[in-house]
Amino acid sequence: MSVRIISVLILFATLTNGLLAAEWSQFRGPHTNGISDELSAPTQWSAEKNIKWKVELPSPGNGSAIVSSGKVFLTYASKTGEQRTLACYDRNNGKQLWEKTVEFDKELPTHKTNPYAGTTPAANGKQVVVWHASAGLHCYDMNGKPLWSRDLGEFKHMWGYGTSPVIYQDRVILHSGPGELVFVAAFNLKTGQTIWRTTEPLDGIERNLDDKYMGSWATPVLAKLNGKMQAIVMMPTRVVAYDVNSGLMLWNCEGLSGPKGDLSYSSVQLSDDLLVAFGGFSGPSMAVRVAGSGNITDKAQLWRSEAKNPQSIGSGVMVGKYVYRANAGPGTIECMNGETGEVVWVSRESGKNAWGSIVKVGHHLYVVNQDGTTVVFKDNPEKFELVAKNDLDDSCNTTPAISDGNIFLRCDKHLWCIGK
Repeated sequence: MSVRIISVLILFATLTNGLLAAEWSQFRGPHTNGISDELSAPTQWSAEKNIKWKVELPSPGNGSAIVSSGKVFLTYASKTGEQRTLACYDRNNGKQLWEKTVEFDKELPTHKTNPYAGTTPAANGKQVVVWHASAGLHCYDMNGKPLWSRDLGEFKHMWGYGTSPVIYQDRVILHSGPGELVFVAAFNLKTGQTIWRTTEPLDGIERNLDDKYMGSWATPVLAKLNGKMQAIVMMPTRVVAYDVNSGLMLWNCEGLSGPKGDLSYSSVQLSDDLLVAFGGFSGPSMAVRVAGSGNITDKAQLWRSEAKNPQSIGSGVMVGKYVYRANAGPGTIECMNGETGEVVWVSRESGKNAWGSIVKVGHHLYVVNQDGTTVVFKDNPEKFELVAKNDLDDSCNTTPAISDGNIFLRCDKHLWCIGK
């Protein structure tokens, strides 16, 4: 093979990798674990410094932005939830390209901290999918042409909705709920037809049999374990893994029920076969060494703790055996040894509670607190090592999207593109 051909192949591989790295196509990124394929992103900015553009948004929302095929997608809704919208923007200049609004004929309950735009879209460069809960699951092409819609029923909970769809190859994986209907299902990305659907048996809707709160708002994590691609979901009382091809429940681990109820907000943190889970409302924390099938609680659970657990809403990132997470009460950042459950350090640099999830770029970790300040720190298990604190003066409950050296952040007032 000639030197010229080899050079062309190297150039093609470089460009291809660059295109793949530019995608942040679903909640917590392309791998659903908060870890970016890119090596670096901006570490310092303010409302005036290193802002490429910003766009005013009509209403707040807890769903995050994604980036796919040169476009940025996010959701917003009317105050009563009777109009729920997917909006598309040009990633280069922030110009709105299109929006698609779904009408819903009644106002369902939600919590005042959770507006009717609680989910993050998912895309693959050709199609974009959004779940508006009771207002349906919808798929569009990248120019906003409707492709299909599914009415999956009514999802009613006093705290509203918040799970997000994820895409795996030719299918959309969705954890529905909370509400009377709780299931995990796969839908054909081209047609919307149901490929499989597995219902989660639960005793209660908003409260369990002990009259304590219950529900799950956790988005599935996709991972290949024991040779099978799995969708791993935090349910109210347990962690459940489904075969993404068949929907068969591969294994489950109990232990998320706690003194305050059966609640899950964050997604699991996973490194190889080591899985760490944090229950919601200061619920139990636990670790599992994933192996076997069926109920693996007794043989696979490494530890479980109910002692003084912080409120867990956003998801952490796992690097090796260490979990880095930002808490929603108290407003701390901490590093935990996932194998033992030992908290090795705690920092109060966040200053405020964080509802958004941590993302990792190179050796830097990013998390946004509710005041809109992004704390950047290093993935150092020995000590908390601050890199920068960046304030946008725009309240925020979402997770940054990292794409091609830029950061896209959906806050309550604006969509921000951060980069030099």
